Amino acid sequence: MGLAAAYELGKQGAQATVYERDDRIGGMSAFIDFAGTRIERYYHFICKPDQATFDYLCEFGLSDRLRWTQTKMGFYFRGRLYEWGHPLALLKFPGLSLPQKLRYGLHVMRAKGITDWRPYDGFSSTEWLKRWLGEVAYEVLWAPLFHYKFYEYEHSLSAAWLGSRIKRVALSRKSLLQEELGYLQGGSEVLLDAVAAAIRAAGGRIELNAAVQDVAIESGAAGARVAGVKVGGALHAYDQVISTIPLPYLVRLMPGLPADEKAKVAAIKNVGVVCVLLKLKRSFTGNFWMNINDPRIQIPGLIEYTALNPLDGHTIVYAPFYMPQTHPKYRQDAQAFIDETLAAMRLIRPDFDPAADVLASTASRYEFAQTVCTPGFYEALPPMRSSVAGLFMADTSHYYPEDRSISESMRIGAKLAVLARPTT
Repeated sequence: MGLAAAYELGKQGAQATVYERDDRIGGMSAFIDFAGTRIERYYHFICKPDQATFDYLCEFGLSDRLRWTQTKMGFYFRGRLYEWGHPLALLKFPGLSLPQKLRYGLHVMRAKGITDWRPYDGFSSTEWLKRWLGEVAYEVLWAPLFHYKFYEYEHSLSAAWLGSRIKRVALSRKSLLQEELGYLQGGSEVLLDAVAAAIRAAGGRIELNAAVQDVAIESGAAGARVAGVKVGGALHAYDQVISTIPLPYLVRLMPGLPADEKAKVAAIKNVGVVCVLLKLKRSFTGNFWMNINDPRIQIPGLIEYTALNPLDGHTIVYAPFYMPQTHPKYRQDAQAFIDETLAAMRLIRPDFDPAADVLASTASRYEFAQTVCTPGFYEALPPMRSSVAGLFMADTSHYYPEDRSISESMRIGAKLAVLARPTT
């Protein structure tokens, strides 16, 4: 988001400086060298509605890097792995009655056709799903996913947020029976490098290992306005500051933020993630995405990324453990999450042997991975243009009702650049 904002400002003639706390650009799409494989720390994929991604790929001459794969989905339900994600799989699934299956299918079709999510902002996902599917189908299909991602917030998610997620994936189907998802050959790094080069070509700068310590605000006769940012103990003066860090960080960095804005920012809740990354010798199930509903497993799902993007011939699996930072489990060390993932995989496939099949393992941790988008979230969001003159702010919560994606990041980054458009 910050890179897109800086790039768009450069196109307008402004020279933007991007301050990045990490030693690499990209945020949650940043790359690591994982046992010889270049891979994102957190999983990403492209859907057919991701128009901002397509526009930027075209702008940078990278459209030929976009690849589409016919992917499969699985559902591990009470000790057995089932096909999932298409009507025939639904009809064969033994965990629901025929009326429940029909109601589920109708609900997906309904979500796919919604163009205005504001009426769904006023009530919860739980309420919406139970109304359409019934209590039993909700418990089978959705309850574990909500619980093992949001825990105490599981019933506090707006129907608009969930519905837009369902729609995004539903619109990415090649046909009724076949899902098709996309990736960039060379990964998100290809797009990140192109944006970074364009920022520098326009006279902008990208400063790595440069954590912002404070956003300075000064008061005057015309009211409060931004004065600059403190980095490495030194104050750097700027006419305008755009913040794209998670909003909870902003409260810490900006003691001068007006009390009403600070309260609105502080009221937004997030959950963190510890994402396990495994490199295997062979395919695990062949499903890109697998939902899990089994009382022995406390992971909402597994993502076999190489079922989408084949990479270097090995299998890459992500296992995301989402939870509030207040949850005692969140503070466990990385190895505990890796061990729990491997134990779950042995339940799913008894012939899976970690000693023989696992080539490498690691885990990444991110404090603010997913906003808890509550009912009434449109009204809860702080405006992107602060009452402090020259200050603009947004994070992934501003995608609402859309979910997190690189496409949404760049779309909101471009919107911030329009709001901060230089006047002279």
